[in-house]
Amino acid sequence: MQVSYRRLPHHYAVGESLFVTFRLYGSLPTGRAFPGGRPSSGKALACMDRLLDEQRAGPAYLRMPAIADVVADSLSKGAACDYVSHAWVVMPNHVHLLITPRVDVPALLRRLKGASARESNKLLGRTGQPFWQDESYDRRVRSADEFQRIENYILQNPVRAGLARSAEEYPWSSISRPGRLKPAAG
Repeated sequence: MQVSYRRLPHHYAVGESLFVTFRLYGSLPTGRAFPGGRPSSGKALACMDRLLDEQRAGPAYLRMPAIADVVADSLSKGAACDYVSHAWVVMPNHVHLLITPRVDVPALLRRLKGASARESNKLLGRTGQPFWQDESYDRRVRSADEFQRIENYILQNPVRAGLARSAEEYPWSSISRPGRLKPAAG
């Protein structure tokens, strides 16, 4: 198992399922407070996700179909060699992934975020500006039950955020792109 630290500890293991969330640079309000002081990582993620889903300010480039397609295509390319993709969704200002890495996680995230950022910034006519927030949230999946809860959480995120009536209706999700959803490893 590999552990790395930035502001958060990251515990990675090639071949073990991982839940990853990354967001656009500047997408969370500054000075935000989490309820209850110092919440668990799961509660902090849920709070952050609510803030992102209810976003009133900050970038929402992923709401643009061409940019969302760039990110969705990058997710598919990464799945071809760097990881097994179980579920993913591209929201207006963040991305959720449920993957099983085949390679070093920091390297796969660097490739995934770097490629999608370069192409997106080109479409936006931006140069020299960050696209993704540096650090991602990640959590090793510890059981089949947790895997199912996370998969459902990801696929239902557009419905909870009011972007679609059903998960299948949302166009930037693994469930709405036939042939791209891989079953869980036994």
